[in-house]
Amino acid sequence: MLTCDHPVPPDWYNDRVEEHLRVTSFYHASQIGVVQCQKALVNALIERWHPDTHTFHLPIVTGMTMSSFEALEAECLHQFGVALRAGVHWKFLPLLREFCSIIQYSWGSACLAHLYRALCRASRVDCKEIDGPLTLLLGWAWIRLPYLSPVPREPRSFPLANRWRNWERGDRRYRYMKLADFRKAFDELQEGQFVWVAYTVDRVDPNIIPAEIYMHSVVWSATVPLVSFECVEWHATDRIRRQFGFVQGVPHEEWNLDKAHGEVLIGPKNLNWATAPTHYSWVMH
Repeated sequence: MLTCDHPVPPDWYNDRVEEHLRVTSFYHASQIGVVQCQKALVNALIERWHPDTHTFHLPIVTGMTMSSFEALEAECLHQFGVALRAGVHWKFLPLLREFCSIIQYSWGSACLAHLYRALCRASRVDCKEIDGPLTLLLGWAWIRLPYLSPVPREPRSFPLANRWRNWERGDRRYRYMKLADFRKAFDELQEGQFVWVAYTVDRVDPNIIPAEIYMHSVVWSATVPLVSFECVEWHATDRIRRQFGFVQGVPHEEWNLDKAHGEVLIGPKNLNWATAPTHYSWVMH
């Protein structure tokens, strides 16, 4: 398992650097400190992941419950921002050449697509590791299942992921919880223990989350394919309507992503995926 590791808490930037970070929408992500991975919890979540529906299957919950404001700007931006704290694959670097164009890309969708892909791969019986934005996965679990979270060290901080910055220093009991502990907790999950609508005023002080985070909330519940280079993953919000304050109806039949779901990044790295046979229909969806 990968840990979301950073040697020191984020420093304050000078005004010029902070201005550039805000222009690109990477400022909030730059403020995340160390959020230590809880490997047993990640393993327990992987065991509950169903690749066909992109959902976690729990006793009273069937749902991925990753909201999307361009994917990351819902759950990711709610929690911490729009970029990864870990190293970035070089395939993204050409997108950073034009500074003023950076904000035009849907970095959130890309982040969520890669997390979905990582969960799908890790759920295979022959897979023994996982990569991807695990801070997002852990933050989702701790916000939605607060009884399974470590003690928040900074409960009023933003980005919200910083609630659990360096959590292992103050909650050593949680650090040593085993896979069996989380399996048992999931098996015994009761109605009321899962937080469906996580960002209402009774859950999070509205003064903590900046107003710009809510600007595009109309697209949070969009049921769409998430496309990032070779990754195509389905964002099945029709299966978790309660998360957005709606009544849950009968979801549509799961989409068959076919070959696009197993695409790997080999061969030419400058491929125009919008014209690739496996991706064209999903890009145009």
